[in-house]
Amino acid sequence: MPLEPIATPPERSEPLAAGPLRPPGLGLLLAEARGIFEFNASVLLSPILLRAPRGDGHPVLALPGFLAGDLSMAPMRRYLRELGHDTYAWQMGRNTRGVSRTRAALRDRLAAIHSVTTRKVSIVGWSLGGIFARDLALQAPEMVRSVITLGSPFANDVRATNATWLYEAMSGEAVEDNPELRSAIAGDLPVPATSIYSRTDGIVNWRTCLSRASDTAENIEVHLASHVGLGVNPAALWAVADRLAQPEGEFRQFDRSGPFAIAYSPPENAQS
Repeated sequence: MPLEPIATPPERSEPLAAGPLRPPGLGLLLAEARGIFEFNASVLLSPILLRAPRGDGHPVLALPGFLAGDLSMAPMRRYLRELGHDTYAWQMGRNTRGVSRTRAALRDRLAAIHSVTTRKVSIVGWSLGGIFARDLALQAPEMVRSVITLGSPFANDVRATNATWLYEAMSGEAVEDNPELRSAIAGDLPVPATSIYSRTDGIVNWRTCLSRASDTAENIEVHLASHVGLGVNPAALWAVADRLAQPEGEFRQFDRSGPFAIAYSPPENAQS
C-alpha cells in the first residue's frame, strides 16, 4: 500500500530545551535493572490496577521498543484486555529495522486492524514504538483515535539516548536522516496524544519525551520509573488505561488523584 502524505498539523511545537542534551549518566543506566521490580509491583498490585476505568472495546495496537518484540508488550496487552479493550500486537518480530524501513508495513498493519474492526485504533508505543505511533497518527489520522507514548525520544535532541549508536548500527539509518519527518513527529499531532516519561530514565534523556502541552496533548511524569520498566510500571499502566478509557472525540487532562497519585508529578512540573 503506498504511503499517504504526512498530515500537516496546524501548529508545530518549538524545541523545549536549548542547546544539546546529553544521554542519561552511567548511574541511571546501571539502575535500569530495577525494571524487574516494577513488573513484580504491577503483579502484586493487579487487584488495584483492575479498578482502572474500563474501555469501550475499541482496538488498541501495542508497539514495542527498540530490540523488543511482542512479548515485551504482552503484560500490557493482557491488562488492557482485562479492562475491555480489543488489543493487537504489531506482529513484525523484533523492532530493529528503523523508522524508514518499518513505517510502510506498520501502516498496512494499522489499516488491516481498522478494516476488520471498522473503528479507529488507539496506539500505545514504548520507546521507539512511540515514535512509530506518532508517525502513524500523521500518516493516517482518519484511522487513529489516540496516541500514548512511553519513554519515547521524539523531541528536542533525539541523539540524547544511550541507544543511539546501537540503533544506527542495526537499522542502517542515522537519527538525523529525514529531518522533515523527524520534525513532523516532534510536532503537534492531529489526534489526542499523551507522553508518559520518567526523569530517572536510564536510556533516553527525559527532555526528549516532552510534547507541547495543549487542549489535546499532555505529558505525564512517573516518579522513579526506569526505561525498561515503564511499560510494566503500575502507575504508568494505570495512566495508560485511564487515557484509553476516554470517549472517542473527547479529551481531558489526566487526573493525578487515585491509588497511584504519589507516583505522578503535578501537571506544571511535567512540562519542563
